[in-house]
Amino acid sequence: MEIMTAKTFGPVIGIQKVSSDEEALMLMNDSPYGLTASVWTNAKDNAESQKAFEFFAEELETGTVFLNRCDYLDPALAWTGVKNSGRGVSLSKFGYDQLTRAKSVHMKIQT
Repeated sequence: MEIMTAKTFGPVIGIQKVSSDEEALMLMNDSPYGLTASVWTNAKDNAESQKAFEFFAEELETGTVFLNRCDYLDPALAWTGVKNSGRGVSLSKFGYDQLTRAKSVHMKIQT
């Protein structure tokens, strides 16, 4: 389904039912893009949610992973894409470092 793998810029969401976390991961990584991913779960307790988050955060081929939300960017965290998404890094110290470079100047002064 093209909406699940194409870049969409607008209020569009693709929803697909899957039978397991592994199937979801396979389908989510089957894309040439990897800016962000948002995973929604109906886990009943924090332990289940934590387990799901750790699995997807580690295995998803994206620069940012959201779990049960997609409405917040932390300016202290890097915003970056992988695969054919994004151009470098923005936000955070890493974004600043990418846009600047160190330069040393040495000068002898007559005293």
